Amino acid sequence: MTEVKVAVLGGSGAGKSECIYTKHLCLDGRQIHLEIYDPCSQPQQGKLSLTDELHWADGFIIVYDISDRASFAFAKALLYRIRESHTGVCKKMVESSIFLVGNKQDLCHMREVGWDEGQKLAIDNKCQFCELSAAEHYQEVIAMFTKVLRNIISSFKVKEKRRPSGSKSMAKLINNVFGKRRKSV
Repeated sequence: MTEVKVAVLGGSGAGKSECIYTKHLCLDGRQIHLEIYDPCSQPQQGKLSLTDELHWADGFIIVYDISDRASFAFAKALLYRIRESHTGVCKKMVESSIFLVGNKQDLCHMREVGWDEGQKLAIDNKCQFCELSAAEHYQEVIAMFTKVLRNIISSFKVKEKRRPSGSKSMAKLINNVFGKRRKSV
C-alpha cells in the first residue's frame, strides 16, 4: 500500500480547527492510504512557518478564494515559502506536487482575482492550476484530488527508478577509484 500525504493550505477556514483526514482508496489499481492535513489557516493569521507541513507532506494544495484578494496574496506567499524551502530538491518532484486552486467559482459576480492572474501565478511557480466551486461541484474536487494523487505517485516512481542507478553509479565509482576487489589469499 502506498502512503500519500497532502497538505491543503490557504483558504478561509473560519471557526475550524486543524484536522487530518484519512482515507483508503484504489487509484489505477494501486492501493493508497491518503492523509490530508487541513490546518484551516486564515490569511489574516499569516501562518507562514510551515516547517512541520513541509517535512510531512508529499504534495501541497494551495487554495485561495477568487472573491478575496487577500487570500490570493496569502496563497502567493505560501507558494514562495514552499519553493524557498525546496531549493536543491528534485525540481520535477516539487513541480508536480504543488497545485494552486481558485475556490468559490460560484461567486463569479464577486470575483476580485481573475482566472488569468491565478494561471500566471501557477505558471510563474511551475505548479498546476484550476478553479472550482467546492460548495457546488464536489466532482471537480474529486477530479482535482485524483490529479494531485497521480502526480505525487508518478513522482514516487521517478524516485524509485533513480535509486538503483545511483547505487550502481556509486559502485562503479568505487571500483574505478580502488580497482576491482581482490580475492583473499
